[in-house]
Amino acid sequence: MRSISRTTAGILATLFAAAAFGVAGSASADDFIVYSPHVIAGQSEVELRGYGITDGRSDYNGERAAELSVAHAFTSWWKPELYLAEYEKEPGAGGKLVGYEFENTFQFTEPGQYWADLGLLASYGHPKGGGPGELEVGPLIEKTVGRFDHRVNLIWERHIGAGAESKTEFRYSYAGTYAVSKAFRPGIEAYGRPDDHAYQAGPVVAGEWHVPHTMGNVEYRVGVLLGINAAAPHHTWVAQLEYEFF
Repeated sequence: MRSISRTTAGILATLFAAAAFGVAGSASADDFIVYSPHVIAGQSEVELRGYGITDGRSDYNGERAAELSVAHAFTSWWKPELYLAEYEKEPGAGGKLVGYEFENTFQFTEPGQYWADLGLLASYGHPKGGGPGELEVGPLIEKTVGRFDHRVNLIWERHIGAGAESKTEFRYSYAGTYAVSKAFRPGIEAYGRPDDHAYQAGPVVAGEWHVPHTMGNVEYRVGVLLGINAAAPHHTWVAQLEYEFF
């Protein structure tokens, strides 16, 4: 266990879970990422990620979203992240900036300390121009065996504030990769939104490179998610670019 105690970790998890149970909106770039519970003290990040949908159906085709964020791990167990811009474009409509988000990753266990590494995601999204905000919370699980890495996220979402609906939505995600090298990790990702009856899975490639003469690395991730059932988009293209440094 890191410097955060078991009691403190339990209190944090309970508080965030209690706040979250009570709806989530349309898909965002957060819906197509599988978070790691690992936090590296002193590391800063600048990240850009997003997705775009191609589908013959007008209700889906042309939808896309992107987010720009900055983060810094102040301790070995807590990394806050601020989303400076969140962009969304719905099918048949123009794109727009929709709000901001404050996200926190808490690491509860040391890598390899238990059967799997555990953490917690907790975030609040504030819409641009007013309206209900959005809380997200859920456990982050990661297991590494040799060159294989597996991640599972279980996230609950709820709108809060004036005009918010009184229900909670749930989504889950999985990422499995194989490290051919540090710069090339092919794998598969899967996403499910039971409340929307939407399920997707598909191939991804991720990796990272060290930036020469610096203490920084560039990470990338690209892939395509295929709709498993009729309620899911046919093709969702995902991309992520991140610069990490000390």
